[in-house]
Amino acid sequence: MPPPRRRLSPAERRAQLLSVGARLFAEQPYEYVLMEDVARQAGVSRALLYRHFPSKQALFAAVYQEAADRLLTETRLDPADSLLDQLVQGMDVHLDYFIANRNAVIAANRVLAGDPVVQTIITGELDALRARLLAVLPLADDNSREAVSAVLRSWLVFVQVLVVDWLGNETCTRTQLRDVCVGAVLGALRPLLPAGTGPA
Repeated sequence: MPPPRRRLSPAERRAQLLSVGARLFAEQPYEYVLMEDVARQAGVSRALLYRHFPSKQALFAAVYQEAADRLLTETRLDPADSLLDQLVQGMDVHLDYFIANRNAVIAANRVLAGDPVVQTIITGELDALRARLLAVLPLADDNSREAVSAVLRSWLVFVQVLVVDWLGNETCTRTQLRDVCVGAVLGALRPLLPAGTGPA
């Protein structure tokens, strides 16, 4: 039975619709989520839902943008920590989200791979993560910064592809997946960082 309707401000209603949408996109494959189900579970009319989000893709993009913002907030890169600790923390935050929201992550990276809005959200998060990592890494000069930036860009795409594949077919444990990702970037960066910088 749907919850009783109550008056909410536009911002509160949008947040409620995003919450319902996020839950449904996490629980079911993208193609099974219907806007009428979102409206029903939120206790609103379809017309009201469409006033906030004109399409399912628009709702999904808003849900995914909110998730990307939250992941960036929760990914804390502290220069006082070792590089290894920072990378492990960042990977753990993202893997926790990806596993809990498997259907949404697969939708963003496969079903909606051609959607420019969703892909802009993914690219924006990857760029923000790369900038944060550059800010905490000990770089010798501008040339090394450019080289490290290129490695990080490629590594983040590698992680994205590997994790999405893993979500569809878990060929190793979560810990092994995380350690492969962390080990890959540490190995790739080692020749470009000052001597003594490493996983200690």
